[in-house]
Amino acid sequence: TLRKPISQSSMADWASKNLNMHTQGIFRRRISISNMLSWNGGSIKKPMLITSNRTIKKEACEMFKLVQSYMGDRQTRMDRNHVALVTVTKCWSIQGLRDELYIQLIRQTTDNMCYRSLAWGWELMAISLAFFSPSPKFQSYLEGYIYRHLDSDEKIAQHIKELVDLKNKKITKSRKKRKQNTEDEGLPISTYAKYCYRKLHKVAVTGGKKGLRKPTVEEITHARNAILTPSLFGSSLEEIMLRQQDMYPGNKLPWVQTQLSQQVLALGGEQTEGIFRIPGDIDEVNALKLQVDQWRIPNSLSDPNIPASLLKLWYRELEEPVIPQQFYKECISNYENPDAAVAVVQLLPELNRLVLCYLIHFLQIFAQPLNVSRTKMDVNNLAMVMAPNCLRCQSDDPRVIFENTRKEMSFLRMLIVHLDTSFIKGLV
Repeated sequence: TLRKPISQSSMADWASKNLNMHTQGIFRRRISISNMLSWNGGSIKKPMLITSNRTIKKEACEMFKLVQSYMGDRQTRMDRNHVALVTVTKCWSIQGLRDELYIQLIRQTTDNMCYRSLAWGWELMAISLAFFSPSPKFQSYLEGYIYRHLDSDEKIAQHIKELVDLKNKKITKSRKKRKQNTEDEGLPISTYAKYCYRKLHKVAVTGGKKGLRKPTVEEITHARNAILTPSLFGSSLEEIMLRQQDMYPGNKLPWVQTQLSQQVLALGGEQTEGIFRIPGDIDEVNALKLQVDQWRIPNSLSDPNIPASLLKLWYRELEEPVIPQQFYKECISNYENPDAAVAVVQLLPELNRLVLCYLIHFLQIFAQPLNVSRTKMDVNNLAMVMAPNCLRCQSDDPRVIFENTRKEMSFLRMLIVHLDTSFIKGLV
């Protein structure tokens, strides 16, 4: 469900307080806010946002050139993948540059007469959101901007036509050259906007790319491809099953779920102390995530904590949790009643029921006394680490969250102990 964004007047108020107003001409007249936030073919001499940080002041101007290069508005010897990599790496490394990049992209995708350039600007925004979020201070402004483009294709096409007609009244060779480049290229802007809107909400919660390894070209390519081909992570169960229909038409369960679960067992996870509690190396988890998204499981894995961590991530990032939101209250109301807890499972949609039963069957392997003696992860520990990946409390009240966390754990514990999952054996 789309939330109502901040109003246009609130966005204008934010801009007036935070934009680092530029000047022009020999009399150094201040540029208006509307011009500050309209496409610019030249360079900038200072950041778009107010800052006292010297590094950001210097890097912001260089980054604006990179944004122009990616959008095709400035010539460069680098290919677009490399331009995106340099841009994203700068912002991933220097947190203070992130809002600056997003405001520069807002500027360069406003009143832009070239559809290809416009589409590439939105594409760079989508790629960036795969790696880092804006600051909480800037998020509502960016959200408002993206929201206004969710269903704007006709308006954008008409606006570009009006801008081109206006410019053509003052025909020059340079303008003529730019006019020739206004043909439609790339996806509809609404496609980018819808993707960015979902991605913004998600990255605001997850915080983006973690680990010490800098972004790679493979991750850039993956982030771009995800605009059209949704990742196996962060999608809905229905979308995942639809995507795997061609490759695994007979499967009743998500390939990613069964494959990662089997990898944990194949690497001796049920004999590994602290499994699911001790995280795998984050950079190796990221690398495995890239490969899984390409429907590949490498043969080089040796640490069961890597697929175990990625499996938890897959459950946690599902667009809707394994136990859908409408069943949440029923779950936490029956956290002490085994029969009622099992009854809730039977009410779930068929796909959710199968996915949950597979997970519980998987956890029941680890809950066996012989395995618990090795892993030191008894049924209470297993319920504690897995409950947040299956149930999501919607309250913002810390007291409610704290109280419900205990109930969520107890509910999952009931399922591990009492749910009959024997039918799931051999199911893929």
